[in-house]
Amino acid sequence: MTQHEDTSVQDEHTPLLNTQPEDSSKKSRTPLPKVQIGILTLVQFVTPVSAQSIYPYINQLIRELDITHGDETRVGYYAGLIESMFYVSQACTTLSWSRLSDHIGRKPVILIGLSGLCISMLCFGLSRTFLTLVISRCICGVLNGSSGVMKSMMGELTDATNIAQGFALLPIVWCVGVTVGPFIGGILARPADRWPHLFWGQFWHEYPYFLPCFAITVMVALITVVIALFLKETLPMRKAKTPSPESPEDAQDTSTPDAPLPMRALLIPSILIPIANNGLLAVVEAGYTALLPLFYSSPPSIGGLGFSPAVIGTLLGCFGIIDGIAQILFFAPIVHRLGPTPTFKLAVSFCFPIFALFPIMSWYVARWGVDRVVWSCLVLQLLLQIIKDMAYGCVMMHITSSAPSKRSLGSVNGISQTISATARALGPAIATSIFAASKQYNLLGGNFVYAVMMVLAISLLYLGSWLPDKLPERKN
Repeated sequence: MTQHEDTSVQDEHTPLLNTQPEDSSKKSRTPLPKVQIGILTLVQFVTPVSAQSIYPYINQLIRELDITHGDETRVGYYAGLIESMFYVSQACTTLSWSRLSDHIGRKPVILIGLSGLCISMLCFGLSRTFLTLVISRCICGVLNGSSGVMKSMMGELTDATNIAQGFALLPIVWCVGVTVGPFIGGILARPADRWPHLFWGQFWHEYPYFLPCFAITVMVALITVVIALFLKETLPMRKAKTPSPESPEDAQDTSTPDAPLPMRALLIPSILIPIANNGLLAVVEAGYTALLPLFYSSPPSIGGLGFSPAVIGTLLGCFGIIDGIAQILFFAPIVHRLGPTPTFKLAVSFCFPIFALFPIMSWYVARWGVDRVVWSCLVLQLLLQIIKDMAYGCVMMHITSSAPSKRSLGSVNGISQTISATARALGPAIATSIFAASKQYNLLGGNFVYAVMMVLAISLLYLGSWLPDKLPERKN
């Protein structure tokens, strides 16, 4: 008996999957429902747009609030807290939203999440105190159950023959959102300074960061309307069963398989291992995402590059375009050739040169300033990130394939999103706080934070070795 056959009959909690890889190659690939997936990916698009849009100006906003009392090294503490509060509040509620979607449907939960995002962005743009900035991010996190539910819908719109093509779209759309968000935040921030003839009123001086928030609110509102009108529900609803007076137990048993499994039935290694990888990946990714604009905006005297919000937004936006094109061209072919697990390990290994380039640039700028050598390092760092970003799609394929049934897919993604949100809450706080402490106390010459991130990457590489070599085929 083979190893696959042994695991397929272990117990009733083993995912209901056909794990024979040779059978999948003989099946013809099911065409993707392009219209429905295209509409669904709009949810994946607006999430990074709203999150990334604040990065070009968040550090400048903290400075203008004067809560650091002129201490430049403390900007990272407050910026990290604002960036983390969304994920803290999301972690407290996302599992409930995902479990709810297993009962009432995916679409209503997505619409609630997008509505919460609109409210949050408006509040953020109108905030003039640190407390209201934090509250606005919490509003978005509490009401946002759409990220995990969107992945559940993607799993229900695909099958064993086209899951790679479906989930290959997620990092691509994410990269597009990562492109648009910094452009909006960097270009539209402080419009009274950039276009005084158009934005001359007192309002634009009192709320200099309202315009990018308002632009994103309008975008999300339009996407909400499109989803409400055209997105179809994918939850396989449970059919009502009429108990037979002759055999009530049989009637009860026939309705049970359609019900979502209890939570304890999902806490098994085949589900928890990919979820743990996704969580640690989120820590590394969120930490890097928070460090990048902080490193760009910090003055050279403390190891940064001293870039303005407009330069940061343009740089991150241009990278997003390149990243999106690269994911379109290379992600699916690499996954098909190497497999999801080897691709995941390869992507994670690129974290080491990415983090190593930070102290190299700091050392160079302190001596010779920002010149072509620094810009070459920046380009190299962003190009390496293209490979790193492939890890996200790979681990999501593992999580979706681990679900015991479609009716439990929301719960599995809910657990994953809870862990991921918690990790993304910790990532910016850990990274920016250690960054500030590294500079304030000159730990490892101010570069201690990058050593910590490399240790996390090593841990992720080890955890990735526990993933199965091949994706099991889902039972539809």
